[in-house]
Amino acid sequence: MPDVDWIRKLCLSLPDATEKLQWGENLCLKVRGKIFAIVDLSQGKLTPITFKCTPEQFHELLEIEGISQAPYVGRYKWILLENSNVLPSTELETLIRQSYDLVVAKAPKKKATRRKTPSKRDNK
Repeated sequence: MPDVDWIRKLCLSLPDATEKLQWGENLCLKVRGKIFAIVDLSQGKLTPITFKCTPEQFHELLEIEGISQAPYVGRYKWILLENSNVLPSTELETLIRQSYDLVVAKAPKKKATRRKTPSKRDNK
């Protein structure tokens, strides 16, 4: 059964994923500073979770009882599961990973660390 700990562990296992408490008791899971999932910690172990999905999946998922358009960001194809037990864990994992992929594709690229080239003055 996917609970808060399960979701957190999954999300933090993804490359460059971080977490931050925002807006009260909302655990925002981010990649390169962009949110890919939000978990409402105030609701207990079987917490509501919000994440991004594809436009095709958005309409299909909205037909499932317990899933609705996410407040504020629903127009960007984000959904809200009233609790993490609405979908089987395998399907939830697939959707969270896909949300991560959708967000990371548009997130700013990591800045490469520049190697300092010695100048002629450094050699004197």
